[in-house]
Amino acid sequence: MLRSLRPLPQLCPALRPPSRRLSSPPSPALPLRHRLAVASAVAAVASAGWLYLRHQKEQQQRARRLRHLRELSLGQGDFELRDTSGTPRRKADLLGRWVLLYFGFTHCPDVCPEELQKLSRAVELLERDRALPPVQPVFVTVDPERDDEAALARYLRDFHPRLLGLTGTPEQLREAAAKFRVYVSAGPRDADGDYVVDHSVLTFLLDPDGILRDCYGRSRTAEELARSVRAHMDTFEALPPAGRE
Repeated sequence: MLRSLRPLPQLCPALRPPSRRLSSPPSPALPLRHRLAVASAVAAVASAGWLYLRHQKEQQQRARRLRHLRELSLGQGDFELRDTSGTPRRKADLLGRWVLLYFGFTHCPDVCPEELQKLSRAVELLERDRALPPVQPVFVTVDPERDDEAALARYLRDFHPRLLGLTGTPEQLREAAAKFRVYVSAGPRDADGDYVVDHSVLTFLLDPDGILRDCYGRSRTAEELARSVRAHMDTFEALPPAGRE
């Protein structure tokens, strides 16, 4: 009888008082505004790093493209032509200005008038911003037989008032077109002696150093062309001499 009177903790181990373990108090959580500030700082650093890498990549791509243009020698060579007053003109005369240059002919039924209208419109859009440097529009004929100084002067009156028309001998114009890799081929003559000149439809952008920066086909609108020229102006840096890139 006495053996059954065991201490209560031995009969009911589950009723033993729990042992107390010493533990460090939990660290208080950061206030929400502090957590948001930390997250914003981390995001800002990541964004700044991404923008920096993107800027570096764009600069490298631009430098490679300009070196490629230089290696191709597009538009690098000079030319000797005449303007509508008969004054000799060379490519070197255009240095110091941005130039939009187009090859065409005055008897073109549709493409050349459309491209010159687009070119003129792009120049007008750029002229609205007085902070931008002026752009010189230039038209070089690929039809020296019919496009003398007088014919150019009459034709160009319908476009931008500063559009510079250039002509020359067949040899001079072939050489100028070849410097820009412009294809030119006169078609067969009809019964009236009329003919169409097949040629590359491209507008070239030259920077103040005379380096070809871009070219635009028929699919580009005047607004797109103006935006592209403005972007080139914003990022313009004179190219270092060859071998020092």
